[in-house]
Amino acid sequence: MKKILPLILLALLLQACDVWNVTPLVVPTWTPFPSRTPGIFTPTPIILVPSMTASATPGIIVITPVTPTETPTLIPTLPPVTDTASMTFTAIPVQAMQVEIIGCNTGIDIVHGMGEVTNAYVILKNTGTVDLPNACGLLRAVDEDRDHPDKLACVPSLPVGYQVTLKLTVDSAYQKDTIIQVDGLSNDVVLLRIDKQSCTDLDIVGGVPGDIGAIKPITP
Repeated sequence: MKKILPLILLALLLQACDVWNVTPLVVPTWTPFPSRTPGIFTPTPIILVPSMTASATPGIIVITPVTPTETPTLIPTLPPVTDTASMTFTAIPVQAMQVEIIGCNTGIDIVHGMGEVTNAYVILKNTGTVDLPNACGLLRAVDEDRDHPDKLACVPSLPVGYQVTLKLTVDSAYQKDTIIQVDGLSNDVVLLRIDKQSCTDLDIVGGVPGDIGAIKPITP
């Protein structure tokens, strides 16, 4: 009975609404949307156009040869040389001396209070390119005792291509073989030094020269 009563009331209510021309609200019913047809995308093919010219035969590509163009090399043109270069050679001054020992002899020097002395006769030759100022010959001996004043002899100047013969004397030991040494100098600068283990006796080579101190052209 309790269940029927509500149904009766509901029916009455629906009739009353119809009497008053009131249309009951219609509850919308949700229906699912129709499924959407998936889109079909057709990829547009990428066509690569080669830069080379293709022949009509498929699969064979004909390459057109390219002839390179050479850029001409510009060679600068130099003006003609009109001046003739002149070269000046300056001679370098060279001091050179040749020393030759002609021979020796011995004696007794009473003037200077010495006993036996050894005399050496030498020739100085200027073989350089400039004159030799204060050209000298200096004599030394291995058994020399006191300095003899004539152990050094000089000329003021010895020109190029000239020679001079000098007599040099040293204090030496009595009756002993004397080893001697001669220096050729110019302004106290030694240009050449020679020595002799034994000096040849002048009597064997022609005696004492007669041109001592004389400056004359070099003889062969």
